[in-house]
Amino acid sequence: MTSPVSDDDMRRALAATKAYTAVILHQGPAYGTPDAGPVLWEHGRRNFALRTDGTLNIVCPVADDTTICGIGIMDTDIDTARALISEDPAVKAGILTFTLHPVRSFPGDRLA
Repeated sequence: MTSPVSDDDMRRALAATKAYTAVILHQGPAYGTPDAGPVLWEHGRRNFALRTDGTLNIVCPVADDTTICGIGIMDTDIDTARALISEDPAVKAGILTFTLHPVRSFPGDRLA
């Protein structure tokens, strides 16, 4: 059972939200090609670096049969996110494409 949440609790929490950028990665035209594997490995290495420096807060590879490959939450504005993701090796190689979405969330949210 969940704990009750008052209107005042909600107002305080909503006032503390922060802007982030959601990144949705999609299969690109070179997805699944023989050369994709090593490039995707370097894409992953880059994600680890972005996680370490605090720019990429949440990384979720998508494991279903859709054309969506991953979802990420970046602690940056949309223009900075676009510049960073545009330099991703898998994006540059056409293996992945992306869409960006301005979102708000609660600082400190995390995966369990």
